[in-house]
Amino acid sequence: MLALVTLVVYWPITRHNFTNFDDDGYITGNPHVNSGLSWPNILWSFEHINAGYWIPLTWISHMVDCQLYGLNPGGHHLTNLLFHLTNTLLLFLLLNELTGALWRSAFVAALFAWHPLHVESVAWACERKDVLSAFFWMLTLLAYARYVRCVTSGTCQVTRTDSASSPVTRHPSLYYFLALLFFACGLMSKPMVVTLPFVLLLLDFWPLERFSVQRSEVSVQNMARLILEKIPFFTLAAAGSGVAFFTQKVGGAVSADTFSLRLANVLWAYVRYISKIFWPVDLAVIYPFPSQGLVALAIVAALLLAMCSGAFIFIARRRPYLLAGWFWFLGTLVPAIGIVQVGSQSMADRFTYVPSIGLFILVVWSVNDILISTPHKQKIAALLGTAALVGCLAITSIQIKYWRSSITLFRHALAVTRDNYIACACLGQALDAIGQEDEALTLCTNAVRIKPNYPPGQFFLGMVLLKKGKSEEALSHLSAAARLAPFDTTMHYNFGKVLLDFDRPQEAAACFITTLDNNPDFPAAHNGLGKAYWKQGKLDQATNQLSQAVTLEPDNPQFHYDFGTVLLANSNVDEAIAQFSEALRLKPDFADAHGNLAVAFIRQGRAREALIHFSEAVRLQPNDPDRRFNLGLARLDNHQPAEAAFQFSEELRLTPNETKAHYRLAQALQQQNKLAGAVEHYREALRLTPEFPEAKAALDQILSTNPNLKAEP
Repeated sequence: MLALVTLVVYWPITRHNFTNFDDDGYITGNPHVNSGLSWPNILWSFEHINAGYWIPLTWISHMVDCQLYGLNPGGHHLTNLLFHLTNTLLLFLLLNELTGALWRSAFVAALFAWHPLHVESVAWACERKDVLSAFFWMLTLLAYARYVRCVTSGTCQVTRTDSASSPVTRHPSLYYFLALLFFACGLMSKPMVVTLPFVLLLLDFWPLERFSVQRSEVSVQNMARLILEKIPFFTLAAAGSGVAFFTQKVGGAVSADTFSLRLANVLWAYVRYISKIFWPVDLAVIYPFPSQGLVALAIVAALLLAMCSGAFIFIARRRPYLLAGWFWFLGTLVPAIGIVQVGSQSMADRFTYVPSIGLFILVVWSVNDILISTPHKQKIAALLGTAALVGCLAITSIQIKYWRSSITLFRHALAVTRDNYIACACLGQALDAIGQEDEALTLCTNAVRIKPNYPPGQFFLGMVLLKKGKSEEALSHLSAAARLAPFDTTMHYNFGKVLLDFDRPQEAAACFITTLDNNPDFPAAHNGLGKAYWKQGKLDQATNQLSQAVTLEPDNPQFHYDFGTVLLANSNVDEAIAQFSEALRLKPDFADAHGNLAVAFIRQGRAREALIHFSEAVRLQPNDPDRRFNLGLARLDNHQPAEAAFQFSEELRLTPNETKAHYRLAQALQQQNKLAGAVEHYREALRLTPEFPEAKAALDQILSTNPNLKAEP
């Protein structure tokens, strides 16, 4: 039932789109991920920091999805759903094995599976790191539970499915090693699992009862022994914490807010998380910091947290699950609570994916104890439980609908929060993408007004202004975005592309260099820098950068084309032909590559081969006058004046006042002995460009031998 209901309630996410909030950086806009599973991509996942994280297993899982589904978002969401479903069943098995309380374990697992706060972790494709790290979290706890059972019972037998066979004995160290291995995998999926060793100690207290809170010598010795037992786990956790802080710092994701502000938000966020777990309304993809009164709210929150903690410690001997559940919740939230603030959110639903389990345990076991002496206990428990789960399912079903698209997601966020500059900016970008530029401009302007130092807001506003034709104003906002986000490789790269389009190659080169300083193996940035150098006339430097782009991403036809173009400009015709040919192998309908390959063949005197590719370029882009002109020249060179005349005539249909087209059409007509037409087009060429000696000489030669054509029409 857990599996079936979870599958049914979450199935709509398989029809949802990617969002424009982080999904591009993790999946759609990440060439290492969206090119699928390969050995170079696997190496990249282990060797590089991306999106402020070192999470190689998460990257590999996204690569597998791209290998299986391409960029079909339904497949990526389905994988998230399957992980969530598996995590639900593992949690049920874990609690049942630890406590033997079948229905309480099932109820906690159901709350975990169907709680609205967990929609974000499942329905957001890039939050694979939540469901994947939780998968390894559950496996670690299961392996640890088996290890403890082996140690405490003195034997560890696993019965074969074949009843005729004798049980197999497993050594406790096997399960200990598996627990360490799964924990390491969890750290490589999301660093938030660093608190797991502390949860192991909580499980030792309850339900494993390996030590008590009594201040006896035996209890202290047991506690010391259990801590020593977990030294390898704490060592991995310390290493994971160091790597996480370093990667976030290097990635520029660590906030520069003052410690007092961060601490106040931490205290208030704990209370907000608790309130949303018990009353999950007004859920949003992003929660901005409270605009006022945060200090007063923090004082109230601190008093509430201290009172609850003290009460649970006081009654820990009689109700040990209260202490275990409460400190599971408090402790597992520490990495994401904001003591070291990462990102712009004051809190996030996804951060409760594992921590909420502690509160679920606390509530379910408490209700069971409260009802234990009540008549009709089972009926009352069933009624309360059903009401809670039906409520969760109803709100979860509604919440899932908001994740259909970026537009529905951020419209809802704006409806339930105030001064949400992130939602303004992201909704503006989404609306801009579908052509609703006026509303997009309003939203992005609001985002910048609320938070002028928010880089994406400045960037999205700049991009909208570009489309509105306000280029100077746009460039000022794009420049501000790049200045505010010195470590954001994507933003600097995109700004460089815009500057390149505005023919400002020197400034574009500076943006691409900044991008490569932060991510040396960014192939598109190498390509952009190469094009910027080319526009500055630095052909050797351009060749070097474009070569690196091709090496890093050999399956990109555009990179081969750009590299070939610079090689051709540098008179390296043979290598240019090789690059254009590879571009066409990867993308046979690449018109520009056909055109430039034809030009390269012309330079080698291979007119017949050039003609083939000029013809293909015209077939692919029949309304491109340059394609028509080049094909016409090739026809002339191959002594096909009639076919050449047709191409020049088509070019003149597209661009009537093109001097060169009139001149070449006149030549083609002259070769067919259609002298009247030739004279007409020579005269038109001279009318458009009076200083055209070749046209004048050709016209004079015809008129000198054909006096009857001298009269002007």
